Amino acid sequence: MAQPTQYCTFTLDGLLFGVEVERVQEVLASQRMTKVPLAPAIVGGLVNQRGQIVTAIDLRKRLELQERPPGKDPMIIMIRTDNGVTGWLVDAIGDVVETATAEFEPAPSTLKGVGRDLITGAFKLEKQLLLVLDTQRVMTQGEDARKGRPAAVAGSPAQTA
Repeated sequence: MAQPTQYCTFTLDGLLFGVEVERVQEVLASQRMTKVPLAPAIVGGLVNQRGQIVTAIDLRKRLELQERPPGKDPMIIMIRTDNGVTGWLVDAIGDVVETATAEFEPAPSTLKGVGRDLITGAFKLEKQLLLVLDTQRVMTQGEDARKGRPAAVAGSPAQTA
């Protein structure tokens, strides 16, 4: 029998998303960010996390969702990728959910746009659908990738300079 998988969940624009717990370094309350001139629109800024400068990606913009309402500060999930740690700006942090691999389903056909390429599949939970994001694709696919260049958000600012 396959081992259950644990997902760290979070919400964006009323939708429930998850990433494998092993990819999550930590979860933070809203932090002061430094804007990056000429950065892609999905870059929310840079965060100083105990001396490490981390790029923060606005997942609402990355997934082409509606803008975050004014005055609502995002939370940050520090995600480990193959290129280092990156912060993901999310609306709210949820629980850790454990699921059985057999319950994993393909991404819903109703998903449109960029989200369709970044979601690996879904789990039907008791009250909501959990959409599982592919951490590597979130960091490497998108507008820049469609133009033949890797996205300029993977890894630390030094890697993208």
